[in-house]
Amino acid sequence: MGDTSSTYNEQAILVGLITQAQNETKAKEYLEELAFLAETAGSTPIRKFLQRLDFPNPKTFVGQGKLEEIKQFVIDNESVTMIIFDDELTPAQLRNIERELEIKVLDRTNLILDIFAKRAQTAHAKTQVELAQYQYLLPRLTRLWTHLERQQGGIGMRGPGETQIETDRRIILTKISLLKEDLKLIDKQKATQRKNRGKIVRVALVGYTNVGKSTLMNLLSKSDVFAENKLFATLDTTVRKVVLGNLPFLLTDTVGFIRKLPHHLVESFKSTLDEVREADLLVHIVDISHPNFENQFEVVTKTLFEINKEEKPTIVVFNKIDAFTYSPKAPDDLSPIVQENLSLEELTQTWMSKMHDDCLFISAKEKLHIDTLKELLYQRIRDIHITRFPYNDFLYPTDIDGNEENSEEEIDTNTITPVE
Repeated sequence: MGDTSSTYNEQAILVGLITQAQNETKAKEYLEELAFLAETAGSTPIRKFLQRLDFPNPKTFVGQGKLEEIKQFVIDNESVTMIIFDDELTPAQLRNIERELEIKVLDRTNLILDIFAKRAQTAHAKTQVELAQYQYLLPRLTRLWTHLERQQGGIGMRGPGETQIETDRRIILTKISLLKEDLKLIDKQKATQRKNRGKIVRVALVGYTNVGKSTLMNLLSKSDVFAENKLFATLDTTVRKVVLGNLPFLLTDTVGFIRKLPHHLVESFKSTLDEVREADLLVHIVDISHPNFENQFEVVTKTLFEINKEEKPTIVVFNKIDAFTYSPKAPDDLSPIVQENLSLEELTQTWMSKMHDDCLFISAKEKLHIDTLKELLYQRIRDIHITRFPYNDFLYPTDIDGNEENSEEEIDTNTITPVE
C-alpha cells in the first residue's frame, strides 16, 4: 500500500449510496468529494453510479442489479481499471465485488490512506500513515490469498494460502506493535517539545482540507509551507514563532479534516491533534467559495469537540472571498431562499451576527482584509498574554504597531518571525 505510481492516470468509476442516513443531495456531494480525492491520488473519474438503498448490501454494497450495470460498463469501457466506493467496505464485500467485476476495487478509506502515504514527508508522518495502513490491511488479508485458497474443507486439507495468511497476520501484528512503540516515542518527544515552548501563546489553524490553511500560514509567518489546490496537501504539523507588533506567539498549521475520515488515521495522528488540544486559540478557516461550506464548518466543529471535549476561544475566518459566486433569485421566484441565493454581503451579515466580533471574511491568496485579521489576532493573543502575565509591562502595548520603547528589542529575532 502507499505506492501511488500504479494509480497514476488510471480511469476510475465512483459508486455511492442514497440511504436513510444520507439523502440524495448529500450522497451526490460526497461523490463530488470522492472525485476530488481520486484526482488528488492521480486517477481520472469518468463515471459516477448512485443507488437508493435502505442500507448497504452486506455482500456487494450495492444491489445485484446495480452491480450488473457497473459490470457491463466496465466491459464496454476497457480503459476503466479501478472502481472506488464512497464508504469503507467490509473484507467480504471487497472480496465479492472483486470476484464479480474482475477489476481493482478501492474504498474511501483505502483511497485516503493512499493519498496520505503520497503526501507524508517526515519520518513521523510516514510512521503514522504506515500504522494506519497495516491496521486497515490486517482484516483484509484473505483477499490477497484467494489464488491459493484450499479447494476442499476438512482435516488434512489445510491449503498453503491459509498457512501463509496466518504467517502474514503474525508479521503484520508484530509490525503494528513496533510502529505503535515508535509513535509512543515520537509522541513523547513531541510532548517534550511542546513543554519546552514555555507559556508562549499557541494559535492553531484548523479547518476542512483545502480551505487555505497553509496559504494563510505562509502569509502570517512569512514562511514557505507547502500549499496546493489538492486535498491533504499538508500532513506534517508546522509550527512557527511569529510576532505581531511586539507580541510573540506560536502559529501551528494542522492536517485538514474531512468527512468519513478513517478512524485508523485519527488514532495514528494523535500527536498532530494534540497541537489542537493544547492551543490557546483556534483559527477556524472556512472556504466561503465552496457550495457546501456550512456542512464543512459543522464537520470540523464536531470533530474539534470530539478531540477536546470543551470549547476553545475561536476566530472563524471565511477565506477565498475572491472566488465566491452565487445565484440571485429571479424577482418572480417564490421558492424558499437557500444558501446559493445569498450574496457575500448577506452571508457576511448573517455569520457576523452569529459570531459577533470573532468572524472575518478574507482572501489569503489576494491578501484582502489581512490587516484586519492581524489586528483581531493581536487583540485576542494580547488578552491571553495579560491573563497569563499580569505584571509584565512588556505585554501591554495598545495597538498592533507596538511603538513602546522596549518592544522589538527584547525579542530574540533570530528565532521569531516578525510580521509587518
